[in-house]
Amino acid sequence: MKLPEDFEDFRLYLQEQKLSENSITSYMGSLRLFGNMYTSVTASTAKKYRTYLIAHYKPSTVNQRICAFNHYLDYVGKPKYKLPSIRLQRASYLDAVISNKDYLALKRKLKKNGPELWFFVVWFLGATGARVSELLKIKVEHLSAGYMDLYTKGGKMRRVYIPDALCQEAASWCHRRGTPSGYLFINRRGDPLTPRGVNSQLKHYAKLYKINPKTVYPHSFRHRFAINFLKRFNDIALLADLLGHDNVETTRIYLTRSTSEQQKMIDKMVTW
Repeated sequence: MKLPEDFEDFRLYLQEQKLSENSITSYMGSLRLFGNMYTSVTASTAKKYRTYLIAHYKPSTVNQRICAFNHYLDYVGKPKYKLPSIRLQRASYLDAVISNKDYLALKRKLKKNGPELWFFVVWFLGATGARVSELLKIKVEHLSAGYMDLYTKGGKMRRVYIPDALCQEAASWCHRRGTPSGYLFINRRGDPLTPRGVNSQLKHYAKLYKINPKTVYPHSFRHRFAINFLKRFNDIALLADLLGHDNVETTRIYLTRSTSEQQKMIDKMVTW
């Protein structure tokens, strides 16, 4: 369905719906944004529009523009393309995530003092964004490939990439300990580590090196990966793919700042 060259008919429709002039102006602006990006309304363009909004606007604005777009879809008789609003996330969600400073400090101390196993556990978690269940599936053979492919029950594939520098250093470690193949993260008996065991040991080293243990748990490093990724390369759609998120809005939490980060910004910037 082609979009009309002007939207005066839609404006009249909004007036008939008794919307205020402010709302009408907002709706028309949202609709023109879509019209400037796409030439027709399809399931694909609607989904792309929603992804664009999530990546470029704060949640409340996203929902306002989605509401306007859905009104337009009702007007043209295309309700099947209506978009769901997004949940408003709270910044406090990130308050229990390890800081980059503490992440680097923990890596540095584990590399210096050992055991090497836990140095690599922390590095792999922070550099791949893998869930702990995924981490424990990594094998020595994946180091030469530079990635590990995972498959869901529905047959969907997700690739966990391993940075080259990490692959090389981990391969040297495997050579030193005499493990040419098999699972990468094993205990002294040669059995794979367990998620519970990983969590327990991370807490142990957090306390040992005086890092807040509330911020040191396997999933915290996945969050750290996401936050660092967006700071270096601001592509939320790519990050969603890397993390295996079905919806970009799930990933959007990483665009917010923790309350401690907000406080530091205020302390630095507000001088009046």
